[in-house]
Amino acid sequence: MNYWLVKSEPAKYSWDTFLKDKQTFWDGVRNYQARNNLMAMKKGDLVLFYHSVEEKEVIGMAEVIKEHYQDPTTKDTRWVAVDLKPVETLKSPVTLEMIKKDKRLQNIALIRQQRLSVMPLAAAEFNRILELRETE
Repeated sequence: MNYWLVKSEPAKYSWDTFLKDKQTFWDGVRNYQARNNLMAMKKGDLVLFYHSVEEKEVIGMAEVIKEHYQDPTTKDTRWVAVDLKPVETLKSPVTLEMIKKDKRLQNIALIRQQRLSVMPLAAAEFNRILELRETE
């Protein structure tokens, strides 16, 4: 199993909207590194859902339910989408500030490559972020 983090501006697509939809396709990625990360996602992988811009916090966990396919928002075959479904709303969101303060998370892409919208996490990083929700 692999672990990921995806970012979305709440004004464009929020966790609450995702919960109401019960599943969604993750589309609109126009960065090659993020696209390659989408292409590496496998069914059953777990994904942390991060609200970017205003809130800057991990708000929930999702699961990949369909591996990459042609992004339905474009005819350009270079771009792909995956299907996700929500698994759990975090009882306490994990803020970017909390992540930055944690020495074990200093090398994650969320800190090093702040503009990247789809990023891999090591199992230890994924689990540490989930542990942080319980410590605050």
